[in-house]
Amino acid sequence: MTKSKRARSFEPDNRNTITLPSGQMTHRDHAEHSQRLVRNFYEVRQGVWCLVGNGLSNQTFIDAPDGIIAIDTGESIEEMRAAIVELRTKTSRPIVAVLYTHFHYVSGTQAVLDEDLTREVQIWGHEKIAHNRVRATAEIAPAYGRGLVEQFAITLPQDGPDGIVNVGLGRFYRNPEHTTQTNGFIEPKNTFNSHCTIEVAGLSIDVTPAPSDADDSVTYWFSALGCAVNNLVWPVLFNIFAIRGEEYRDPRIMLTGIDHLLTLNAAHLIGAHGMPISGADEILDRVTKYRDSIQFLWDQTVRLTNRGYTSTELAHTIHLPDFFDDDNLTSEFYGVAEHHVRQIRTGLFGWFDGDPANLFPLPRIEHSDRMISGFGGRETVRKITREAIQNDDLRWACELGSWLSYSSDSETSDRELLASTLRLIAQRTTAANIRNWCLTRARDLDGTLDLTRFNTHRLTRRQIVSAPAERSVHILRVMLDPERAVGIDANIGFNFTSHDKTGLHIRNCIAKQTDGRDAKIQVTCTIEKWADILTGVVTLSEAIDSGEVQIEGDLATAKSALGVFDIDGLRS
Repeated sequence: MTKSKRARSFEPDNRNTITLPSGQMTHRDHAEHSQRLVRNFYEVRQGVWCLVGNGLSNQTFIDAPDGIIAIDTGESIEEMRAAIVELRTKTSRPIVAVLYTHFHYVSGTQAVLDEDLTREVQIWGHEKIAHNRVRATAEIAPAYGRGLVEQFAITLPQDGPDGIVNVGLGRFYRNPEHTTQTNGFIEPKNTFNSHCTIEVAGLSIDVTPAPSDADDSVTYWFSALGCAVNNLVWPVLFNIFAIRGEEYRDPRIMLTGIDHLLTLNAAHLIGAHGMPISGADEILDRVTKYRDSIQFLWDQTVRLTNRGYTSTELAHTIHLPDFFDDDNLTSEFYGVAEHHVRQIRTGLFGWFDGDPANLFPLPRIEHSDRMISGFGGRETVRKITREAIQNDDLRWACELGSWLSYSSDSETSDRELLASTLRLIAQRTTAANIRNWCLTRARDLDGTLDLTRFNTHRLTRRQIVSAPAERSVHILRVMLDPERAVGIDANIGFNFTSHDKTGLHIRNCIAKQTDGRDAKIQVTCTIEKWADILTGVVTLSEAIDSGEVQIEGDLATAKSALGVFDIDGLRS
């Protein structure tokens, strides 16, 4: 646990910025946090092990009467395979069951099955897990994926000033020791959606839904072992706001889950992230403080919102008391409190915070142009920006640099100026999310990295051919360009070999999902050829000319209607 008292969000100067042996420039407390995330196979108690540092999440193993229970399987088959290697240094007993705490870290399950293809393995989890995995890779996939890249340092180098240090909840998002990352998710056949008691591998387990950063999170209570496995208590201040973008995480709901966790009087607390905690008194003391930090943020946000504070005023007024910095569980090593309070206000009342300037804001480019003009021109704003950087006034430098970078006459030097500001913020924050986001954006601004490939759906052939046909058809509705769709009214059915019929009705500048049965236009082809069109291997016109796609109905209308989507293969 750290005893340092820190500035909020990021330091005003570089007194705590250090350079690590591999060249990374970062806040010393952010670097020290890596020591809590080092790889270690903890023996929590006899017959209970937890592997920390193998990936972003932990893998936990319980020695039950009928075999080993594995809890969470990481982000890939390779990650879980490495965890099983560690397990085999302790026991040769077979893994007979897998439990998921939530949908984030469930992609290595195939590794368990691969140990013995003849063995039956029970898989347990919340009923929403499979749905939530699809949601993250469907309509919102570009924004979701781009957010992961920015928050989890996926494109940052391993060393040098911009090099990754840690990602707050773990050393890395995906273990670089694994040169491949193979998805091995197996959908749970044994599901639950409310409090229940299950028997797995001869062991009784109490299951309690406990939404936190996912609405399918649960707490597993192994009363016979005095162990609770959860996704509530993290090795950092809980992330009410995810800078990558996520649904609102209501602190009131989470507090219910933590209060339940405290009533268990557990001797051992094992999280989806971070080191296990043992000792009932230590758990009570630290977890109580953890839950109170979350209530503090909610209560004070509501208190000052009732007084008329805007989101920005809340962010600059509400600070966690210094004593919360005495424990990593309540320290800003992941996100920052000033963002959390703004998220709470938005979650309660929506985006408008009462500031008249936010009611009808100008478009970003026009706003930037007017501000630059009002300040006396580009050279004047550049001069003021450089002075702000020199004076460690990084909030002001970031705003000024944004005007320059997002104005109509932006130049490379302007974007480099903003990039240098973001790098300084990254080097002076304790929060992994802020460091990683700032560095990723800085590298995009100065041309080191091109993020534009993350701005569109990257449909893959494998995704399309392995999923129900309706998924790759209905997703098109969020790729519709309304300017191309004006005046079009076309009901189209899709018939793919060995797949259920599906369809879209394109009208009023939207594409409504249908089952395709009443459509006057029918498109017939294989799902493989449809995948070729969506991924740009061939165009729709080429496939029609070759006879691989048949159109029944008005051909011209069909081609015009399908051409409204942001898919090159449909437009050519």
